[in-house]
Amino acid sequence: MSERWDIFCRVVDNYGDVGVSWRLARSLAREHGKRVRLWLDDLTVIAKLKPGTDTAHDVHHAEGVEVVRLRALPFAPRGVADVVVETFGCGPPAAYVELMAEQEQKPRWINLEYLSAEDWVEGSHALASPHPRLPLTKFYFFPGFTAGTGGLLREQGLLARRDEFQSDAGAQAAFWRSLTGKAPPEEALKVSLFTYADAPVESLARACQQYPGPVWLVAPDGAAASSLRDQLMPGHDSAQRNVHHGGRRREVEIFRVPFLPQDQYDLLLWASDVNFVRGEDSFVRAQWAARPFVWHVYPTADHAHWVKLAAFLHRYEQGLDCAQAAAVDGLWNAWNQRASSPSPNGAKPGLPDAWAGFVANRAALRGRARAWSDRLAARPDLAAALVDFADKSLAQAPVTS
Repeated sequence: MSERWDIFCRVVDNYGDVGVSWRLARSLAREHGKRVRLWLDDLTVIAKLKPGTDTAHDVHHAEGVEVVRLRALPFAPRGVADVVVETFGCGPPAAYVELMAEQEQKPRWINLEYLSAEDWVEGSHALASPHPRLPLTKFYFFPGFTAGTGGLLREQGLLARRDEFQSDAGAQAAFWRSLTGKAPPEEALKVSLFTYADAPVESLARACQQYPGPVWLVAPDGAAASSLRDQLMPGHDSAQRNVHHGGRRREVEIFRVPFLPQDQYDLLLWASDVNFVRGEDSFVRAQWAARPFVWHVYPTADHAHWVKLAAFLHRYEQGLDCAQAAAVDGLWNAWNQRASSPSPNGAKPGLPDAWAGFVANRAALRGRARAWSDRLAARPDLAAALVDFADKSLAQAPVTS
């Protein structure tokens, strides 16, 4: 019988935490033949990512994964898995951990951490952490961008499907029609928006009016769509703004579309020219889209998110010339400016100027996005790296009491 893997996830960042956990569970089941249980404390989130999920019951089966509601006490473990993965330090319930310790063959216990490009990650990847009381050892596993980390989630065949879609103008036009009711003009700049609530979305919409051509702003239902609601015509899901400047007619069309399941959201990223993303899951999917993107990083009270942002930009901007790197740095910093957490790097370009510099360098940034995706794809994906770690490194690891 194949190995049993239990994955525990508690919702912190709504879609990001569940999105990562669901993609991992699905890959382990479909591509590695594992028997996977995904324990979630909120099934309503996965129901949006995976339509058809039955939130009325505690157990739901989908794509080879058993999705189980993680309830508060009393918790009934229903048996212990061979490999236990807690996502982002959420910790399995205490009753489950006690049962783990009772097993003659101790489960292999992994804490899948948050993604970061910071240098310290490599030194912490795969480190052991003995339990202070029980004969159990937990191992930290970090996704990442270098050979010294666990890589990124990437399903088999994902990039081939992306390339096929991006080379098929008819498929893209059909996708846009299914989403907005029409296909964009051939010369339109198509921009997708998935953000936290404090993103300067309205400022971006105004800045887009200076672009010398039509612009489509497409926001799936959420914070960005809510921010644009006042700019939509009452009772409509789209709006068009015509701006005349120097005798030229410029159009910005705004589309508020339904929240998209994961596979459909991939198509939106692939079909867009620039993608604004947030958190972790959409951040990774934007990198696989091989299109210029802007990351809205999750804010922390100690402002450590600026360090996280700078660490990624340091890696991502390598290979760009000074003007191109400045264009990326300028827009990413402008997009992440928050009243409660100003940039530690001093004055930066305002959003209109930053956006103008970014789109002026879009051709070069598109080439960089493709090269970055190709570089990441040369490494094993996160699910495969986890399986290899569990099978080779942890199978022989001693248990420390």
